[in-house]
Amino acid sequence: MPDQLSTEPYDRTVFYVSDGTGITAETFGQSLLAQFETMKFRQIRMPFIDSVIKGRELLARIDMQGRKDERPPIVFSTLVNTEINNVVRQANAVFLDLFATFVEPLEKELGAQSTHSMGRSHTATNSPQYDRRIAAINFSLAHDDGQADRGLPEADIILVGVSRSGKTPTSLYLAMQHGLKAANCPLIPEDFERGRLPEVLYRFKHKLFGLTIAPDRLSEVRNERRPGSKYASLENCRAEVMQAEDMMRREGIRWLSSTHKSIEEIAATILQQIDIANQQAQR
Repeated sequence: MPDQLSTEPYDRTVFYVSDGTGITAETFGQSLLAQFETMKFRQIRMPFIDSVIKGRELLARIDMQGRKDERPPIVFSTLVNTEINNVVRQANAVFLDLFATFVEPLEKELGAQSTHSMGRSHTATNSPQYDRRIAAINFSLAHDDGQADRGLPEADIILVGVSRSGKTPTSLYLAMQHGLKAANCPLIPEDFERGRLPEVLYRFKHKLFGLTIAPDRLSEVRNERRPGSKYASLENCRAEVMQAEDMMRREGIRWLSSTHKSIEEIAATILQQIDIANQQAQR
């Protein structure tokens, strides 16, 4: 996240500080801040704070921002270097040290010292997991929007739904975060006219999961891509969504609406459904 220099009013400034990319601090911090829906935050990611000199520069910046705001900034930190961490902690700020909060209790419980290595969570030491995710990402890209049929036997899950219902971002999220080989296939007017799924999908029906979306939201999304087209018209979107949902009901496909759900929520629901299906198959 770049430094947001918006002139819009905000309640507090938030710094995400790390010796690495800052993604971990940002993700955790935003999850917490999301609980305060009535407040607006000016968010600044400060990655690669990997020297005492950079730590001192950051200290000055945080204090300067606090004086400007007339209230202490909030700092989410994943700094692991003790010397750098001690410098930044001198700032007049609400300092939330994510590693100290969680690593120190784990060290005590496990009776072992952590490595305190910078960027440890992003190294390739866990190469099987890393390789699995890369393979899953490549698979999902190759099998996006029904591009290829040959690799479908390898798929962990196949998402179906009308165009622009959220299949592609969900497939890539499942691949990147969970190492799942997720393909996706659109349901198109020709399928509705036949009243059947694409024939190739019947061999893998146990892998199918459907996504739907509110027609008005679908129309908005499609108008961004093809403004004023029949494809994006509300009437057409209503017809496609209705026919897709009817088809998924007839075919016994599990599905959910992506309208008011984040990619993370959609993925979590899909993972839960996969686990339930596997448990039932093993009984």
